[in-house]
Amino acid sequence: MMRNKLLVIMILLAGTSAIVSQDPITDADYTFEKAVEGSKAPQKILDELCLLNVTYYSTDSKLHRGQLVIAKDLKSDVEKIFEVILKEKFPVAKCIPIVKYKWSDAASMADNNTSAFCYRTVSGSKSLSLHAKGRAIDINPKFNPCIEKGVISPKGAKYKVANPGTFSHTSAIYKKFISLGWKWGGNFKSLKDYHHFFKKDSK
Repeated sequence: MMRNKLLVIMILLAGTSAIVSQDPITDADYTFEKAVEGSKAPQKILDELCLLNVTYYSTDSKLHRGQLVIAKDLKSDVEKIFEVILKEKFPVAKCIPIVKYKWSDAASMADNNTSAFCYRTVSGSKSLSLHAKGRAIDINPKFNPCIEKGVISPKGAKYKVANPGTFSHTSAIYKKFISLGWKWGGNFKSLKDYHHFFKKDSK
């Protein structure tokens, strides 16, 4: 009887080990040069960026590895945030540099892609977005859309706080961002940009 119990324990431990050592599914595997290729950003901005590998559970409940192009001084913050994302098993659909979408923010959002750097202006404005300096992250845009005057983007997106992969004021990921000095678009008064987190340069 004891021998059978030991055998069961050994099998369970072996299974656990296999899960822990399982290689993540690769969503993105760029070099920094490839991740910023074709960007219209000036070299001065590119020199302040870095490519960060991040690990997360996707919507298939499997472990994935993706990448973010982010401002160098925010690297530590983003690593800490993704530690919480991983611990909470908060589903991130995918995390791929926008170069894959030919630098189209709209195409990236429509694909529910999580991204950071994209050299562009604020929608409807001539001012550079904080994304243009890698100082903003958009996470799961189709789960956490932008809602302005009743218009929801990306098209077909829905915001239901009870659904996995969404943000609210009770979200552990939201709380981690705020504790590190980031701001959330869900707190905007004129519109709600639920996927958008940002941290301005302190210089």
